[in-house]
This record gives sequence, C-alpha cells and structure tokens, in this order.
Amino acid sequence: MQNTTSGPALIAVAVVGLVVRQQLRTRPVRRTGSLIAPVVLGVLGVAGLAFGIASVDEHDPLTVPAVVLLVASLAVAASFGAARARTVQIWRGPGSEVLRKGTAATTGLWFASAATHIGLALWTDRAAGAGLLGAASLYAYLAIGLGTQNLLVRRRAAAL
Repeated sequence: MQNTTSGPALIAVAVVGLVVRQQLRTRPVRRTGSLIAPVVLGVLGVAGLAFGIASVDEHDPLTVPAVVLLVASLAVAASFGAARARTVQIWRGPGSEVLRKGTAATTGLWFASAATHIGLALWTDRAAGAGLLGAASLYAYLAIGLGTQNLLVRRRAAAL
C-alpha cells in the first residue's frame, strides 16, 4: 500500500519553510508586493481544491462534515494570519521607508498554523471518506493566512 500523505506533507514543510524564511528577513512594506504571493497561492489553491473535490467525488459524494471542516480550516488560516500580523515588527528606516520583519513569535505561529492545517486536513479527509480534499487545500490555506497577514501588516504600516 502506498503512503499518500508523505508527498503533501513534504511539500507543506518546504513551502512553510520558504515562507518563514522570507518572513524573518528585514524588507520594505510595499504597496502591492506583499499581495503577489497570496494571489499566486490563491490560484494554486483553487486548482488544489478542484483536484481535492474531484478526488473525493471519484469515490463518493462530498459530505457536509468534510465541507464544514474545510471551511473551518480556511477560517483558522485567516485567524492565524491576523495573529501573525500583530507579531511582525514595523518601523521607519533611515530613508523614511517602512520596514517589516517577523519575530520568533511569528515563526512559532507559522509552525502552529502548519501543524493545525495538517490536523484539520487529516480530519477533513477522514470525514470525506476518500480522496485528498484536506491535503489539497494547503495552497488555499496558505493564501488566506498569508493574505490576511499581509493586508493587516500593510494597514499597520500605513498608520506610521
């Protein structure tokens, strides 16, 4: 029997690792730059969700508990994004540009968010009975979480 969860888990670890690494760098708060990654992840998320739904429908109809868990997972992503936004340091640099940098708390919340998504994805897949809906929601989860975080960081930066 083939292990179908190791591939998505490795991808999740790699993607979260790259995002966290980027978060810990000092970088300017840009007007649109912080929205490019969430948009790209959102496009991948829509494709992933379509794949996930198709993988479930191939065996059985999509169940209400699976949909509720998926929606809850995406709401949790937004909550983690809002929490992380409060942990990002924002200040004016020497050239009056607004800079940002994540903290240890930002990193901790990223890893907690990843662990929560893995748990909810497994629960969603179990509720669906078949397929990979939960695992396929990774990019949508990241898009919503990162998008929420970036929008709130930009709002805080604009207040400086």
